[in-house]
Amino acid sequence: MTGARALVTAVALACLAPALAACDISRTDSDADRPETAREFPRAHRPVSVTTSNQFSNERTRDDRNEASMVMDLAKITEGMTVADIGAGEGYYTTRLAERVGRRGRVLAQDIDAAALERLGARVQRERLDNVSIKQGTEDDPGLPANSFDRVFLVHMYHEVSEPYAFLWRLRPSLKPDGQVIVVDVDRPTGEHGIPPALLFCEFDAVGFKLATFIRRPELAGYYARFEPKGPRPDPQDIVPCKQRLAVDVGDPTNSAGADPQEHGTRTT
Repeated sequence: MTGARALVTAVALACLAPALAACDISRTDSDADRPETAREFPRAHRPVSVTTSNQFSNERTRDDRNEASMVMDLAKITEGMTVADIGAGEGYYTTRLAERVGRRGRVLAQDIDAAALERLGARVQRERLDNVSIKQGTEDDPGLPANSFDRVFLVHMYHEVSEPYAFLWRLRPSLKPDGQVIVVDVDRPTGEHGIPPALLFCEFDAVGFKLATFIRRPELAGYYARFEPKGPRPDPQDIVPCKQRLAVDVGDPTNSAGADPQEHGTRTT
């Protein structure tokens, strides 16, 4: 190499070095719309419903259906338990859980909406619910203390979770040894404020949960699912994301055919 050519090469490399140093090869432009704290987890291959209200339905209508009582009975909520209500909104479940667990129990109400939590805080004070605490979470982390909860409730909100794998992975350590996650949702596409059961099962399974109970009830305006941890948590890079088929009822393990929603490689529902 001639002296002049060597000099040009050295200058070019010197100019390129700062750009390379500033480049994180583990991140791609496709993740630019995601929280940095979620980028080690796979992206959810499904649309996410846009939150339009913190109320699924008005409380009188839900009580007329006996919704909360039925869900708490199915979840075996008893006095003295510690329960988290994720996506608490205006506090429909928070207030009823507080009454059910009693003075010896505790309820943590969590939401990502600061305004909703402010209104809920005012309600908690007004109704003198001394066993309720309030905490703000994020879209990829419920921010729950470890080994603390007998039950974690996700009622008509899971379809709005944009980072389900990070969210569930970080939720799992909050459960006590016999702790369970309770989901109530609607069987319809995730972009239409619901989630097909097969997709729900697949996403929970991907992070190390097993389905313990699944019930469809008209009183719930949807379905009830109960999950328990199984085995160790997978490392984030080992989580295999689920994909949602467009065909209706294909791979739904709750149908009469009993099809398995999981396939080798990418999980498909």
